[in-house]
Amino acid sequence: MVVQGAQVPTQKQDVSHYSEVNKCKTGGVLSTPAMRHLGKQYDINLNDVRGAGKDGRVLKEDILRHAILKGINKDSIGIENADSRDQFLKGEEDHSYVPAELGSQHGDKTVPLRGFQRAMVKTMSMAAKVPHFHYVEEINCDALVELKESFQNSNTEPGVKHTFLPSLIKSLSVAISKYPWINSCFNEDSMEVVLKGSHNIGIAMATPSGLVVPNIKNVQSLSILEITMELSRLQQLALANKLNPEDITGGTITLSNIGAIGGKFGAPILNLPEVAIIAIGRIQKVLCFADDGNAYPASVMMVNIGADHRVLDGATVARFCNEWKQLIENPELLMLLMR
Repeated sequence: MVVQGAQVPTQKQDVSHYSEVNKCKTGGVLSTPAMRHLGKQYDINLNDVRGAGKDGRVLKEDILRHAILKGINKDSIGIENADSRDQFLKGEEDHSYVPAELGSQHGDKTVPLRGFQRAMVKTMSMAAKVPHFHYVEEINCDALVELKESFQNSNTEPGVKHTFLPSLIKSLSVAISKYPWINSCFNEDSMEVVLKGSHNIGIAMATPSGLVVPNIKNVQSLSILEITMELSRLQQLALANKLNPEDITGGTITLSNIGAIGGKFGAPILNLPEVAIIAIGRIQKVLCFADDGNAYPASVMMVNIGADHRVLDGATVARFCNEWKQLIENPELLMLLMR
């Protein structure tokens, strides 16, 4: 119903009225009366506050954050009573939760990289320039699971915990003996490849000080038990940040056990001057299908071999992986070939 003599406002006038009431500018800063009141309470010039709202609009959390950065330590910051909160939020959309604790506001922090982390920046930057290719395979680890349980049940060494990794390391060494180019290093300056006689297998380890890759020397001459004990020694030293220079130099190939953390697939980057690196995922129970179509459960592990394509080709890596897979799936073959 229209009252005679009354003037009906247009939609454009409503928008203009809303803007004047709720989107006022103070010195060029888009804000609301409630936010200007809050700024005055903490003696803050809104021109100094960076607004996170639409079109640079100053929000409540912007003012509180600015107050903390200025060192204003008032009990009322973020702990208003119900009446003042209603006043501050009148006409203001509550965009995000503002914690009540003064110390809950976080700013940026600059952290210098040192030690292993700084070394990783250099080595990974160099490795990123090398042409990589990756070869992925699934390996049935049912026999490996049984072997590990057998080792653990008949364990006579105090303080020794048997895991899958030592058997994987030993079988890797046996496979390398058949494909020595996997265990080589490339010298780009002289354009030479050095086929390494020793199998110094590096194990990537995440430590509080960053990523480090100590290596087990002469794996080709060690038993699985000796590998287990040496791996334990390196892990303890790495966690304590007490690795010797000899422990982290001279590696010939690297194994990254991402499955120990929980991942099942990774695309590793070379640890130069090595020409191959292998990431192994966690062993998990999955449903598989035989050639006749029958389903059966199996413990399966994903492996991803990263290779330097300047030295290795896909066929060589595939054949090597097939050899390693056969040794893992049939540990009795590993026993036959071990020295």
